[in-house]
Amino acid sequence: MTDQWWVGVRQRVEAVGAGPEGGKVFGALGHKWVVEEPLTRDELAELEAQAGVRLPEEYRAFLLHVGAGGAGPAYGLFPVRRVQGRWRWEGDGADLADLSRLAEPFPDQGPDPKLLDEFLAQRPEEEDFDAIEDFDDAIEAWDERWEAVMFAPERTAGAIVVSHLGCAQREWLIISGSHRGTIWSDCRVDDVDLAPLLDDNAMPVSFARWYTDWLEKAERTALPAS
Repeated sequence: MTDQWWVGVRQRVEAVGAGPEGGKVFGALGHKWVVEEPLTRDELAELEAQAGVRLPEEYRAFLLHVGAGGAGPAYGLFPVRRVQGRWRWEGDGADLADLSRLAEPFPDQGPDPKLLDEFLAQRPEEEDFDAIEDFDDAIEAWDERWEAVMFAPERTAGAIVVSHLGCAQREWLIISGSHRGTIWSDCRVDDVDLAPLLDDNAMPVSFARWYTDWLEKAERTALPAS
């Protein structure tokens, strides 16, 4: 059933890239409309064996029927490649994912939002310090505590980075746990916690919906109306 999502998708992506306005689609200068070759079933089996987990159905079908990565949302879908016999995802921030923990469930809950608000309220302000050196020391100490909470490795267990939006904002695909197969936004660089992408009905966005929604918008931008 999931294979049906991807019938003709590779051809549609290639058509958009060849369209008269393909360069106007956000991120096109990054992925250049290149779609990598699909994985073989043997390659997918090897990837999953190394990861120790079965990938979400929509994503694994994409890898088999569309491509291993390339043209896609924002600056593109991070490709998965075999490098010196080991499979890994490549892209700006891909190394944030711990590939040894993909079988662990992605956490159902993050830090208490009230605690995060209190933490942000304690952030040092330059005008409260007489010497810039004292402010620098205070903000550095605060940043270390903040990052220890927000970027703790266990917070993104069971997930991979699949796209980069620029300015250190990224999107993750959840591999394991109750949120498996959904896409999450990562704007922690802007002090905004990890959060699921939601559709117009406030439902979590799956990988297939995330990719095909992008493709439909790209078609409207790049191809003239018939």
